Amino acid sequence: MFESGPGIAAPRTDVLGYAVDAVDMDEAVARIDAAIATRRFLRHADLNGAIIVAMEDDAEMRESITGAGLLVADGQSVVWAAQLLGRPLPARVAGIDLMHRTIALAERRGYSIYILGARQAVLERAIERLREAHPALRIAGSRNGYFDDADDAEVAGEIRRSGADILFVAMGSPRKEYFLGRYGPGLGVPYVMGVGGAIDVVAGLTRRAPRWIQRLGLEWAFRLAQEPRRLFRRYLVTNVRFVGLVVREAVRRRPERSGAAAVEHVRERP
Repeated sequence: MFESGPGIAAPRTDVLGYAVDAVDMDEAVARIDAAIATRRFLRHADLNGAIIVAMEDDAEMRESITGAGLLVADGQSVVWAAQLLGRPLPARVAGIDLMHRTIALAERRGYSIYILGARQAVLERAIERLREAHPALRIAGSRNGYFDDADDAEVAGEIRRSGADILFVAMGSPRKEYFLGRYGPGLGVPYVMGVGGAIDVVAGLTRRAPRWIQRLGLEWAFRLAQEPRRLFRRYLVTNVRFVGLVVREAVRRRPERSGAAAVEHVRERP
């Protein structure tokens, strides 16, 4: 069992009731490096509109994510919401970009990785491409994500025995949140990170949105264009609900801001 240690915590800001780390990409990577170097457990989780909406209805998922030691804004919509609500974040820290930065860190430092998730053929192709891009990368092990809940403890044991320094969990939500919430600290891996469909992108199965689309906060629309039948209803529902949550919070906070402004005005009077 690991413990959180000095130098790993960072300032957090409240976004829709969730404490999000106010870090940029470089600061996030530095925290990851420090956790692995000191053998202190650090779990990453990310927030986007869909995840926030899902947490509203799923207590176990919410507990798992809010218990992460590194909780960042993966979605541009969360960054915009934080700005609108007067709790600005320094930057978006996209999960797939953080994964690639962590892989580069692992190659440079000699850290080993374990990948859990995706279909077997996709996983094998992704590992092949990672070896091509990072020849010195140490891969401690891998396993596809197609196993029953009853096998979770066995899979956790395999990961523990691998001796990996970094674990990437490429399973969908809430499956990865359940797994990491139940087994994360006991896996013996200093840094664990849920990466969802990022391994599909590494394998070339799906494409990442161009940078200009990412900057506009429309990466979800690019994904929708690739898989409209599967994602249309999900995005329609989650986007509407997320906007509703932001509006509700903005209305709730308006009296607080008005009161604070009035107090400040009185203080400034001669």
